[in-house]
This record gives sequence, C-alpha cells and structure tokens, in this order.
Amino acid sequence: MSWLEPGPFLRGTAWRDGDRPVRADPADLQRLPWDIAQRAALPIGVRVEFTAAPGTRAVLLRYRAALPLAGDALRALRHGFQLWRGTDCVAEVFARPAEEGSVRIELPPGGGEFTVHLPEGQAPVVRGLRAVGGVVSPAPRRPRWLVHGDSITEGWWATRPARSWPATAGRLLGLDPVNLGYAGGARGELPLAEQLSRLPGELITLAFGTNCWGTVPFSASLMYETTRAFLALVRRGHPTTPVLLLSPVLRPEAEATPNGMGATLVELRAAMERAARDRVGAGDGRLAVLPGRGLLRPEHLADGLHPNDAGHAVLGAAVARALREAGFAPPTASTGPAGRVDTRRAGKPAEGAPGPL
Repeated sequence: MSWLEPGPFLRGTAWRDGDRPVRADPADLQRLPWDIAQRAALPIGVRVEFTAAPGTRAVLLRYRAALPLAGDALRALRHGFQLWRGTDCVAEVFARPAEEGSVRIELPPGGGEFTVHLPEGQAPVVRGLRAVGGVVSPAPRRPRWLVHGDSITEGWWATRPARSWPATAGRLLGLDPVNLGYAGGARGELPLAEQLSRLPGELITLAFGTNCWGTVPFSASLMYETTRAFLALVRRGHPTTPVLLLSPVLRPEAEATPNGMGATLVELRAAMERAARDRVGAGDGRLAVLPGRGLLRPEHLADGLHPNDAGHAVLGAAVARALREAGFAPPTASTGPAGRVDTRRAGKPAEGAPGPL
C-alpha cells in the first residue's frame, strides 16, 4: 500500500511554510521580534488524527526531524510518539533518532479515532502515513480553537506535548487546539494580533501577560492600553468569535515585586482584566474573562513559573470549565476542580446570536 498524503490527517496547524507547519505567518515575519519568529518555527501542538477501521493493527508514520545533540542525556527520548484515544494515552513509542525515519505505532483492538502527538521539540515534519492490516482515514474535523500565549501555553515543563494545558482542554471539549504560544514572547505584540485576526477559528483564547512583568517590563497603564489594542485588532477579523481572556497565573516572585516600570504582577493582571471588562461593558458580549491568579498553587509550579503536569491538568480543566460557563463551548463530562469564569460583566452571548460552536 502506498503512503497517504499527511495533510488531511494533520491537526493543530496554523500556517504552512513549504511542507512545514509553522506558527506565524511566513509572509509577515519581518514585523515580529526574533525570539517569536524562532519559536514559531517549531510545530508545537501539531498532531496526526485518524480513524482506524476495526482490524487495523498499526499505523506507520514517515517523518523527518532534527537530531538531538550528541551529549543529550535524554537523546533516546527525543523522538517519542504518543498515541491517544479520547482522553487516554494508550501507547508511547520511541524511535531511533534519525533525520529521515519512520515509526510503527501499534493500535489497540477495535479501531476508532486516534491522535498521535509528535516530538515537537525536534521540529518534526510528517511525510506520509499508512495502515498495517487495515484502513485509516482522516478523523472528523473539530471546531478550531486558536490559543495565544507564552511558554506556559507552549507547554513548558509538561513532560509530554499531550500534557500541555491547551492539549488537555482541547481533549476535554472536543476542540482542535492551535497552539500559538511563544516562549519568552506574548508581550502584547500587535503584529501577532493582526495575524490572529486573519487566521480562521471558531474560538479564541488569549493567555499572555506574565512576560510583561519581567522580560519587557510594562506599567499598569501600558498593560491596560496594550490589552485594549490587542483585542481591537483581533476583533477586526473575528467580530463575533467567542474570545476568552486568561490573565496571568500565579508567579510568586512577581506578585508583589515591582518591575522596572514599578508595576507588580498583581497590578498588571488587574489592568489586563479591567481592559477586557471595559470592552465587554462597551458591548462586546462574546468576550469573557478568566482571572488567572487563583487557578494554580505553588505546588503546581515546576520552577516557580511554569506548571508541572499536575498544574497543566488543573489549568486545562479550568479553561475548559470557563469556556462552558461563558457559553462558548458545549457542556460535556465534568472537568474536575477548576476556576470560575468572571461573569459579572462578561455575560453570555446576546439573545438571538448564533450558537458559539
């Protein structure tokens, strides 16, 4: 059997640069800071999703990927592939590192819909796939969820790509998360807001701000105006798309410590939330706010900033619950402990408005 073209099977894709999935518009890189352009070259969140007919024994993936460094203590784990069915990880395979290779992933009996999470950090490009002993077809399309943020959104300190909070929330809600998290970035860069405005999606979450405390210090007034401007630009291309704004989660060192502009993270977070609520008050009924401060506890942080696996799970459940409470996602099974969306002014969709998803 010949190799199937990978395009119809790929999910979590934003833009393409040749055969590479990328996370910023290749035609608009010159306006982006170099660190964001660099991170955008990694296909974070890109997955292979397929339906296997009963009797299909395995799937073969042909791919190319960067080789881990020679002295890397985790070299043997860098080309790891996880197979998920629904909310369960059912297999994990580690291929021998090779620039051009293939991997065989055994399937559990019974067929069904499956997701393969790729070794994101090695910039993999899927070249083809085929079934062993049966048939695979592209999985049904799910609502496309654009998730903009920083290294926390990108999934830092999660032990596997599938454990990041956007991947977790996407599984809980039955969405197709497009991970637009940029480590070190997400400082309210307005060219990114314009790119988001041009990118198709049925739902948007904005989760930036913590790097506005230290990496590029903001004052509270600058945070307020940047948030307003970012939202206004996103709304140019998504005038009625549901948007959830998640303010910065717990960062103990920054909560009460003034940055170079004299602002604490408490003050920046409040300014961000106020900017979003003011927009809601001015008539944006498809915008909701999830305050980030109370979602995580210190034990959920791996390094005082990034969530560990438990923290990513808690954050993913909180975002899933908030999207449901705002009326932006269909109710499904319980997500467990989670934060509550701010509905004092965020409100539900306007009477008579189209359904969100």
